[in-house]
Amino acid sequence: MSMRPIRPLLMAALLLSACGTPMVNPATGRTERLVMDEATEIKEGANSHEEVLKEYGVYADPRLQAYVDGLGQKLAAQSHRATLKWTFTVLDSPEINAFALPGGYVYVTRGIMAYLESEAELAGVMGHEIGHVTARHGAQRATREKTAGIGVMAATVLGAVLEVGGLSGATNLASQVSQTAAAGFIASYSRDQESQADELGAEYLSRNRYDPQNMVDVIRVLKNQEQFAIDAAKAEGKQAPSGSNWLASHPANDKRLAGIKAFAARYKGQEGYADDGRARYLQAIAGMTFGESAEQGFVRGRDFFHEPLGIALTAPQGWKIQNSAEAVVLVNGAGDAALVVRPVPAKAGNTHEEVIRNVLQPVDGRTERRTIHGMPATHFNGTIRNEQGQTRPVALTVVTGPGERNYWLQYAAKNADARKRADAGLKEAESSFRLMSPAERAAARPLKVQTVPYPRGGFTELAKSSALPPAKAEAELKLLNGVYGGGAEPKPGQMVKVVN
Repeated sequence: MSMRPIRPLLMAALLLSACGTPMVNPATGRTERLVMDEATEIKEGANSHEEVLKEYGVYADPRLQAYVDGLGQKLAAQSHRATLKWTFTVLDSPEINAFALPGGYVYVTRGIMAYLESEAELAGVMGHEIGHVTARHGAQRATREKTAGIGVMAATVLGAVLEVGGLSGATNLASQVSQTAAAGFIASYSRDQESQADELGAEYLSRNRYDPQNMVDVIRVLKNQEQFAIDAAKAEGKQAPSGSNWLASHPANDKRLAGIKAFAARYKGQEGYADDGRARYLQAIAGMTFGESAEQGFVRGRDFFHEPLGIALTAPQGWKIQNSAEAVVLVNGAGDAALVVRPVPAKAGNTHEEVIRNVLQPVDGRTERRTIHGMPATHFNGTIRNEQGQTRPVALTVVTGPGERNYWLQYAAKNADARKRADAGLKEAESSFRLMSPAERAAARPLKVQTVPYPRGGFTELAKSSALPPAKAEAELKLLNGVYGGGAEPKPGQMVKVVN
């Protein structure tokens, strides 16, 4: 749960003619009619860049930022738009994602970096994104949407935007909230554009003496990541996640993989390629945060700790915790009821009654004064009217926590029967809301990626010293090191990634 506001990256519709202006595409040399010239691309990219930083946050590691920027600048210098002022940023997000904005803004998450194996693989991801910018795919998209009367999406990125709109989203079911947890800033490209970005990425890798085959390796790494999520869900008897990662919007079918391989083969140079930079890469990511950061809060088993806010929660036995940028959700074992907890914006009201009245605009109901671990709270039980004019029951508690900040604890259920069955658990979850103790503050530390020599006991031995959940530690360490699903096992003494 983050205190950063959720902001959709939507530009104002461009006040240009729908037919556009003839311009030469620097990557292809062909003339296209576009509504965005280069100056407009740069301006809109710069404006949207600020929104991205507010939404995700910049990962606070100057050394890693400098490493990624240096690699990106080297790739961009050999691109078809070398004169652009390129900006490369590592975002503080565990999402497996990378994307670009018009005008030379490229982003990778620390989440995707944790699963890559070498500098060349990172170059493959970044080269693809640079290709989207050099081929002016953002301007092409803007032109299509302007012609269709839709307006312009700011981020020319990979997936689909999902958001919860302010506190009104608190009345949604927990499953709806959780579906937004890993959603990135997304706008799908056409298959032709993806193929062109693949081809350009392969070319930019080759120009910098990285083997373009690494682009295929990236797809393999991320396919394994998805398979791990599917296997984990199956083991828990759950539906496989749909995922909102870099691969999700880059369909890795046989035809596309064959295309990447063909692009890679086209750039075989006489001098051969340099090493893949694995040692440099592992050194660069050593100490990088893995999973949630302090600003997002940590899930540790049945506990949730948010050290900056000073609050903690504990899920009832058999319940799960789902943490997203906008809320932390405690979901029951059946998945049909949950407690949704989120900070209340100051503008919603000063008192509990104002918050309830301004946000819910209830039709009727009653309030009850309570205290939760010494903190003042007000419980509301009543009915509200939805956008279609229908009434529905709602139950929630507003509690004032550290720093006089109000929190919204929403009871959510699929139906009345599910709510009745989960009532005891919902009350237990609510009553667990508390100030963090000194011991909990000491425990609320982020996990870190480290590198160690591979032991003779293999991943089984490696898992014993890992901070990952014991039931999944061995499988996740295999995933982290690119051998999940049958990859070649590292040799004893070879440096591998661990999480501590």
